[in-house]
Amino acid sequence: MSTAAAHARLESEDPFDLDEVNRKLEGARAEDILRWSVDHFAQGRFAQVSAFGPGSAVLIHMLVDIAPELPVIFVDTLHHFPETLQHMERVRERYNLNLLVYRPAASREEFEARYGERLWEHDLARYQQVAKVEPFLEATRNLDGWITGRRRDQAKTRTMLLPVEAGEKLRVNPLVHWSRGEIWRYILENQLPYNPLHDKGYTSIGDEPLTTPVASDEDERAGRWRGAAITECGIHLV
Repeated sequence: MSTAAAHARLESEDPFDLDEVNRKLEGARAEDILRWSVDHFAQGRFAQVSAFGPGSAVLIHMLVDIAPELPVIFVDTLHHFPETLQHMERVRERYNLNLLVYRPAASREEFEARYGERLWEHDLARYQQVAKVEPFLEATRNLDGWITGRRRDQAKTRTMLLPVEAGEKLRVNPLVHWSRGEIWRYILENQLPYNPLHDKGYTSIGDEPLTTPVASDEDERAGRWRGAAITECGIHLV
């Protein structure tokens, strides 16, 4: 990591050495990484970003005890599975979440009127930008950083993830060293709600037209954008 990238500044404090922070947090419990985050970000300048997948279930459950009022940001692309939106509402009600939902348009009809029908088939990059990235940028405009549920074992492109990543904003990955098995063990032991599509072979769930089930020998995220030359929707790259 370069010297510039190794030092980060929060709106609330002086610069700190990000390399040193990651040395301290490497291998730390997820709860301890969450507590570090809550302690180091100013109120109102930090949030959890959630797609309401298995990792989010774990983090939301932990945050109820650590920071119950922390905002949870969800980008509704208007193309999610109905099951995902129903699951989101169940979780919102169970935990009384401070849930903030951002959309690219007021409705799918308005989205299609603006960008055309089935935009992802004609210009996938444009679809990702307008449906996900632009609402996400609006959601995080006033933040210094956010929590993600990303893990090193999810895909080959994520094997080098750090507990805290530098960029325009800071991204905190409390589950970075967890395995898929550990995630699901935690969910089942704590009887946490999860998206019923996971029982149908969907290991990572995004937009309905761009998500498929995966085979047992595939990466967890292999069903996202199958056949396309992308591995991230863009929100984790800003």
